[in-house]
Amino acid sequence: MPMQPASTEIASRTAAIVNELKGLEGPLLPILHELQEEFGHVPQAALPVIADGLNLSRAEVHGVVSFYHDFRAQPAGRHVLKLCQAEACQSMGSEAVAARVKQLLGIDFHETARDGSVTLEPVYCLGLCACSPSAMLDGEVIGRLDDEKIEEIVAEVRS
Repeated sequence: MPMQPASTEIASRTAAIVNELKGLEGPLLPILHELQEEFGHVPQAALPVIADGLNLSRAEVHGVVSFYHDFRAQPAGRHVLKLCQAEACQSMGSEAVAARVKQLLGIDFHETARDGSVTLEPVYCLGLCACSPSAMLDGEVIGRLDDEKIEEIVAEVRS
């Protein structure tokens, strides 16, 4: 069965990334990060190309991709909202914050809104323990979440 054009493009770009980075010490993670940057996720079609290029089994590559929560199997929304769920944030109300955000967005953790506006993810420490509960929106950290900040975040990702 011949590859579909999209799969051929993925395989071709993946092979180029693997060839570019395979000389690094421990190249698998940099390759996966580069693929996620390129495609917005780590496509399933890329895994055998990576395995072949690094002389690893497909199971080893899959194991690394599935172990790290930052690697996605599907593209994320236009915005990525990460809510800290670590102990310090829990002690300051992160569970209530998460429940409110989920309610307002109509999605759960690891889901993307139907309109593609936002992907909601849990994260286990942003290093803002003194400013908990905290979040990260598109790489920008936000501390001391309260109802007002939650409303602002939701309005921003919906605009």
